[in-house]
Amino acid sequence: MKHEFAPSHLDMRAFAQAARQLAGCDPLAHYPRIVEESAGHGQGVLVTWSAGGECRADHLGREQLWLHLQADTSVPLICQRCLDVVDTRLLVDRWFRFVADEETAAAQDDDALEDLLVLQGDFNLRELIEDELVLELPLIPRHDVCPTPVLLAPPDTGTADPEAARPNPFAALARLKPGKDGPAK
Repeated sequence: MKHEFAPSHLDMRAFAQAARQLAGCDPLAHYPRIVEESAGHGQGVLVTWSAGGECRADHLGREQLWLHLQADTSVPLICQRCLDVVDTRLLVDRWFRFVADEETAAAQDDDALEDLLVLQGDFNLRELIEDELVLELPLIPRHDVCPTPVLLAPPDTGTADPEAARPNPFAALARLKPGKDGPAK
């Protein structure tokens, strides 16, 4: 019997035991958290992904289910220096091993080199793809070299000495210091 596998409702055990592969090219709209980060500039962006399942035996000969996930996209984000759009490439290439429950995952997590996931009867591969893409988002999106000039200095106030135009933030503190026209303790 041939088994069809759908990325949003994946029987991970059957997928890995059959050593199957899935691949797709989805519109960014299928990944709402990434769309939110793109600040409305994500129309027409595609996410290319592939996933492969396999079974491996552990050191005791027990069957372990594995998933190899790859995803690639270029998301338009807002550069935090110049506030223009910066296309940011997000690449995912990870192996996941499935375990029976949360307790097993917690117990093995510190020693495992791979990422651990709890085996579910109805696994949503697209949710995993989105989770992994979110982890690849930069904390501060920015161009290597901004295409527009970045204003680093405050605008000219018309005074010859820019420091004179700005009040000293420590002047109020100096008045509080004993013996400097301030309250004594």
